[in-house]
Order: sequence, then C-alpha cells, then structure tokens
Amino acid sequence: MASTTMIRPRALVRASGGPRYAVALAVDALGTGLLRPFLLLYGVTVLGLSAPVTGLAMTAGVVVGLVCMPAVGRWLDRGARSTVVAASMLVRVLGVALLLAAPAGHVWLFATAALFLGIGNQAWPAAHAALVATVAHGRERDAALAAGRALRNAALGVGALLATACLAGGAPALRVLAAVTGLAYLAAAALAWSVRLRTRPAAAPANDMAGGPAPRMRALLAANVVYVFCLNVPEIAVPLVLVTQMHASPVWPAAVFVANTVLVVTLQVPVTVLLSRFSRRTVLALAGVVLAGSYLGFLAATSLGPGWGVPAVAMVSVVCTIGEIVYAGSATALVTALAPAHLLGRVLARFQLSTGFGLAVSPAVITALASHGPAPLWGTLSTATLLSASAVAERRGGYTAGQ
Repeated sequence: MASTTMIRPRALVRASGGPRYAVALAVDALGTGLLRPFLLLYGVTVLGLSAPVTGLAMTAGVVVGLVCMPAVGRWLDRGARSTVVAASMLVRVLGVALLLAAPAGHVWLFATAALFLGIGNQAWPAAHAALVATVAHGRERDAALAAGRALRNAALGVGALLATACLAGGAPALRVLAAVTGLAYLAAAALAWSVRLRTRPAAAPANDMAGGPAPRMRALLAANVVYVFCLNVPEIAVPLVLVTQMHASPVWPAAVFVANTVLVVTLQVPVTVLLSRFSRRTVLALAGVVLAGSYLGFLAATSLGPGWGVPAVAMVSVVCTIGEIVYAGSATALVTALAPAHLLGRVLARFQLSTGFGLAVSPAVITALASHGPAPLWGTLSTATLLSASAVAERRGGYTAGQ
C-alpha cells in the first residue's frame, strides 16, 4: 500500500495475523499481566523464598532463556510461523505448572519455572515479528507491529489491574492467579496454532540483494541494548527516584506507570503511522534523541526538590514514554526491513538477544547508578543514549531510504 495514513481497523487486524491471532495475543498478554508483575511476590509469599534468592532465580531464567534464540531463529527460517508463536506460549504453560507444583522453600523448581517462562518470553517477540512480516509488507507491516504492541500493552494492563485487586487474598490468591495464567497461555497457544501460518523456506537468489548475507548490524544491536533501558524507566528508575530519593507517595510512580500504559495503547499506532513518511533509521535515531532529552529532563526535575520536583518528574515521564513509543515503532520494523527473507528468523533472533540482554542488565545498572545520585543515573543514561542514536544515524552498507 502506498501510505499507512489510511489504514483501517479491519485492514490492520488482517495485517497483524487475523482476528484469531489478535485474540490469541490479547489472551496471552492478559495471562502475562496476571502473573509476571507479581512473580517475585509469588516466590516470596507462596514459596517462602528470600527476595534476593527469588530475584536471582528470575534473572537467571531471563538470561539463560536467551540461549534458545539461535534455535528459534533457525526454526523460523525453515518456514515455521504460528507454530513457533504457539510453542513460545506452551513452554510458559510448563513454567506455570512447575510454579504450582513447587513446594515451599524449593528454589530449584522455582528457578526452573522461571527458566521456562523466560524461554517463552524471549522467543515470542521474534516469532511474532516473523509472523507479521509474513502477512504484511512495507509500512503496513510497521503499523501492524505497532498495533500488536498496543493490544498487548492494553491486555497486560488489564491483567495487572485484575491481579492487583486479588492480591488481598494472599498466597491462595497468587496460586489462583498462576493457575489462570497457565490456562490463558494454553488457550492462546491453541488459538495461535489454529492460524496455521507458515511459509516456504526462502532460497537465496544469486544476484538479489534480498537474498544476500545477514547484515552485521553491530552498531544497531549495541545501540538497542542501550535504547531498551527506556522500557524499565517507568517500572524501576522513576519509582526508585520518586520514593527512595524524593520521598514521594507510592501513588506517584503508580500514576506514572498507568500513564505510560495508556499512552502506549492510544498512541503507538498513530505515532508509528505519522512517522512513516521518514526512514525507519531516521526515526530510530530520533527516538534516541527524545529519550536522551527526557533523561536530562529527569535530572532537571529532581534538582527542584520534593515539592515541585515530584510532579515535574511525572511530566517528564510523558516525554520519555513518547520516546519509547517512537523507539518501539521503528526498531523491530527496521530490523525486518534489513533482513534478507531467507534469514529473517536468525536476524530477528539476534535482535531479540540484544533486547533481552538490555532488559536483563538494566535493573542492576539503573539501581547501581541511582545509588550515586541523580546526576550519575540520568547523565550516564542520556550520554549513552545519544551515542547510540549517533551510531544508528550512520548509514552503512547502502541501505535504502525506506530503511
């Protein structure tokens, strides 16, 4: 299609994989929202594990889960699409089952459950992007990826709200939430599998740029590790600054998180469509500039002190969310545009490795920097993000304007 500005909801659903696949995404995200934000609490409250041990097991699950990505990439390049998406959901069913079976104090079963949950969480983004890239093309694909993110964030938010309302029930309520999550993953996997979408493995044409070797993307992947820190700013950095440094009420970080979710749900598709007139590489570099500016805004806001500083931090978080939206709408789209068809799975797997690594290390990096004060935290994040944006903006390898 010539322009994404005229995309209608029905066309967007078709480009995203169809109605059944959209329902699968919503059900999967709803189940994830019920448990993932409270997985640490499950380990501490239900299994009686210490918070440091629980956190270490969760981190290990995420990091070790990344090991599966090369195999996922090769599976996708053999033509699998909906099957890989369904498998990423089913492996999380096994993780939830292990959670429910784990007796109190049994850290290894909890760690194994976290591993299976981590494998599913790492495999899903690449599998989903490959599926959408098979159904939609060009800028329609970018809008479809953005719509999937908006739908997922909406369902995650609903699941988290439902879970929060149930937390007063204590350990039994957490067990029920885990069971419902497992059922949601199972239903989502069945729906995703029923789409039955696969493609013939793409051969590499002798003289076709689309069939060439995989792009190295070293600068892009390194930049993505830094960019992805923005996803943990509303959940980790802002609450850390507001509550522990500025002594604000916990209501403020909760409001920031809710605002972030609402903005992503409502603006992800419109902003992605609006910026489709520019190259994806330019938009991704712009995202880095916006994020770096927001980090400097956080630094300025914290200097105002607890009085005006707290609402100022909340206001700057809106700018940070806009940067996150621009980043999310362009990063995966750029990678799918750069990838040769016969290596799409492996290229997406490499990109997910950088994303997963950034998400795994960012909590430790953010908390370590924050312990030295606002300037080291926000100054370091701003500098690193600006350098990453500069690396992204450099055009190497003769990429086309649309990329």
